[in-house]
Amino acid sequence: MTVYAKGVVFEGVDFDNPNHWRLEEYVKRGGYAALKKILNEKITQDEIIAEMKTSALRGRGGAGFPTGLKWSFMPRNFPGQKYLVCNTDEGEPGTFKDLDIIVSNPHALIEGMIIGGYAMGITVGYNYIHGEVFEAYERFEEALEEARAAGFLGDNILGTDFCFQLHAHHGYGAYICGEETALLESLEGKKGQPRFKPPFPASYGLYGKPTTINNTETFASVPYIIREGGQKFLELGKPNNGGTKLFSVSGHVNRPGNYEIPLGTPFSELLEMCGGMRGGKKLKAVIPGGSSAPVLPADIMMQCTMDYDSIAKAGSMLGSGAVIVMDETVCMVSALERLSYFYHEESCGQCTPCREGTGWLYRIVHRIAHGEGRPEDLDLLASIGDNIAGRTICALGDAAVFPVRGMLKHFRSEFEYMIEHKTRQFAALS
Repeated sequence: MTVYAKGVVFEGVDFDNPNHWRLEEYVKRGGYAALKKILNEKITQDEIIAEMKTSALRGRGGAGFPTGLKWSFMPRNFPGQKYLVCNTDEGEPGTFKDLDIIVSNPHALIEGMIIGGYAMGITVGYNYIHGEVFEAYERFEEALEEARAAGFLGDNILGTDFCFQLHAHHGYGAYICGEETALLESLEGKKGQPRFKPPFPASYGLYGKPTTINNTETFASVPYIIREGGQKFLELGKPNNGGTKLFSVSGHVNRPGNYEIPLGTPFSELLEMCGGMRGGKKLKAVIPGGSSAPVLPADIMMQCTMDYDSIAKAGSMLGSGAVIVMDETVCMVSALERLSYFYHEESCGQCTPCREGTGWLYRIVHRIAHGEGRPEDLDLLASIGDNIAGRTICALGDAAVFPVRGMLKHFRSEFEYMIEHKTRQFAALS
């Protein structure tokens, strides 16, 4: 897997060194300097959160919510236990950046969580790791043991009165557990299903206690911000889109992999970094933020920069940063069939619109893809989508609808051709 690092999460990592993930190597490249700075200089919680707000670091898991603002929601004077949780579930199709972080630079995540705990007065944290990457889970456990042995984790960290315990939790591969409240339910040993909100986790989270949840890449960006300053991090990106971002690029490119680049980088430059289109074929479409993000045709995508605001203005979402590239041979009917099947299978079934609606979406698209579609099916897909979106406890229902809406908006003619001619206008998805 290609890892192109030009940012803060993999700063200084020598991937040719088999021990690059070890504590010794992390310390050599400035690891835990941010934590030492906080403890030695007695930096206050307010000062840390102010730096996080200055940095304009937005949540890297998909929603893009400002991290500093989220940390400020944690009640300071709550008398009982509070919790910090890292979401490393990473089940979104096309997304594989968090796996590389816990395999290649786990101590950046650990240090980021320790700093988060200090900033919010939290003494216990959990990292919820996707259930289908057990080797990565084992490596993270090794990194935790290294940090504990060196005095960076546990009681009286580095001889101070600050204490922070961090534990890894192995998930079971359920996509729904990437939703933060379903993740909390799973952590508690219950069935992974989303909770009604409000109350929000900041006031009623893990075990009913105040809880802050952030993504792996979000936490791994924190040490740089504290070490170098929020303003410097901000300037790596663009206003309202601070820093660098990992993009998981897959599909019809010559060099798929993870690319850490400044937010605001033109998509054309990212495509060039990936070696361009595979086989010299033309770009047809891109899903810019994971499978739940609406697809964008080539002419629109080539005008975009890779940041939250530009992609949103174009009619899609930056999401998790999973960039799925499709060339001119792709049948969009087949692509949507595959996506719709995923959301149908991964619905937890708690909400009727999602449980029933995702099944309807898949069956109708499947019918069209197999030459049995009817002209009224396209309006029916739109109608079903309207009855799912915004009517469920979590966003999985919306995630199932967005691909349908995007495909029908930009590639409706392919669906009409399939319905009329009973055959694909382009080759099946490869």
